[in-house]
Amino acid sequence: MILKKKQEELIAETLKKIDIVICTALIPGKKAPKIINEKMIENMQSGSVIYDLAASQGGNAAFTKVDKIVEKNGVIIFGETNILNKLPISASNLYAKNLFNFVMNLYDKKENKININLEDEIIKKTLVK
Repeated sequence: MILKKKQEELIAETLKKIDIVICTALIPGKKAPKIINEKMIENMQSGSVIYDLAASQGGNAAFTKVDKIVEKNGVIIFGETNILNKLPISASNLYAKNLFNFVMNLYDKKENKININLEDEIIKKTLVK
């Protein structure tokens, strides 16, 4: 019981400092364990996000609702059960944005031409020698 209390205290302190939490704790055939309680959510920074992948079995976070988005004290709690159908779109968008930003980093807007700055940290680390 002492170990569980220490774990809760550590989780509570960590949650105060982070912006995104992904909950995945599931026990086959049983209700999902509650890992993030109401008080922990109250102490999180406004704008933080909890993505509860255990929503279909009750969720790991307080306030999780199946296939709903809940907002408590500025914390957004996603209870999405169909994440696998949404990941490819998000991943493709993120990859496209990263590629666009990388290519734009190779372009000098003032001179209106490609300018490969070999001193730029991003460019330097992507060169093949």
